[in-house]
Amino acid sequence: MTDVPAHITIERDIAASPAAVFEAWTDAGSFARWFGTEAVQIPAESLDFVAEPGRTWTAQMVLPDGNTIDWTGEFREVEAPSRLVFTLTDQPADDARAAVTVDLSPTDEGTHLRMSQETPGFTLEQQEGLVAGWQGFLDVLAEIAAG
Repeated sequence: MTDVPAHITIERDIAASPAAVFEAWTDAGSFARWFGTEAVQIPAESLDFVAEPGRTWTAQMVLPDGNTIDWTGEFREVEAPSRLVFTLTDQPADDARAAVTVDLSPTDEGTHLRMSQETPGFTLEQQEGLVAGWQGFLDVLAEIAAG
């Protein structure tokens, strides 16, 4: 039996400044564009997203088939332009939240992003799906940050 780590980690370089990448993570309009990629919509009326420590955030994804997913979490650390820690869940009625930590550092070409998310109880297959989803999100986020 293989031990499954309790988190996933993604690292990538983005051709934009740490300030621009941080802004793409924390600006509500940008978040609505990259969270879920272009495949879903996040209606403005469903979005409460102000990146301040201790604030709760909410969003509703409208999937291409019309189904919705409600998201919520809390901002824990907001340290522009280098660190963001927040929680998230797509089960708002449950108390459990997964922490997501984003660290940004400058490089000669732009920004090195290191992101991790807690995944307690996930199978390896679920983690692989989560990584693939985040990679798609980050593709759009990188486009937004690069302008």
